[in-house]
Amino acid sequence: MKVVVLTGAGISAESGVPTFRDADGLWEGHRVEEVATPEAYDHAPMTVHRFYDARRSALLGVQPNAAHHALARLEEVLGDDLLVITQNIDDLHERAGSRRVLHMHGELLSALCRACDGRVRWESDLVDLPPCPGCGVTELRPDVVWFGEVPYGMDRISIELARADLFVSIGTSGAVYPAAGFVQHALRYGARTLELNLEPSEGTAWFHEARHGRAGELVPHWVEELLETAHSAS
Repeated sequence: MKVVVLTGAGISAESGVPTFRDADGLWEGHRVEEVATPEAYDHAPMTVHRFYDARRSALLGVQPNAAHHALARLEEVLGDDLLVITQNIDDLHERAGSRRVLHMHGELLSALCRACDGRVRWESDLVDLPPCPGCGVTELRPDVVWFGEVPYGMDRISIELARADLFVSIGTSGAVYPAAGFVQHALRYGARTLELNLEPSEGTAWFHEARHGRAGELVPHWVEELLETAHSAS
């Protein structure tokens, strides 16, 4: 059985990672246009760097939770038949042990050079404008997908969704495209669909089944259930 899992801010929020966007639409006091668009970076790169440098530093104080660990355990059993697509830019899936992770919105611990298009793992600040290790030019930016940019891996995601027997959405609002449309894509190719979310999302009606509650409780329970079913069938 091939399983594709989509994770969003809800799974990392339980580890203490801020969801950024407040009820009034601000990202920790900033409008989206000030910190998460290419235009913002061109206009005020230091503001953008300080915002993401602070997020990068905050990662040191959080740990994967039971939901991250449960998905890593599922990968141990399913191997290449599991893919986790995450909208999150943190590294909590990897720290829990997952290896088949596609970061469609980029990674906080990565820097992208605008001069040579090279990528490099980056754990320190970018506000000091360090040179690119590859080309030496001081054009490193956060390797995250900003509003108005195309998410990473969309061709592969489309292929994986078409092959999936089960699509599971965890901790997502169902409001941000293209990720919000993944459930419909999977349905078109015959996959079963399951939502695990704190509350009904905007796309709940598209799922065959929806379970609502904390990811740290729902995901481990679902993984155990899936593994028991697979074991009984073998």
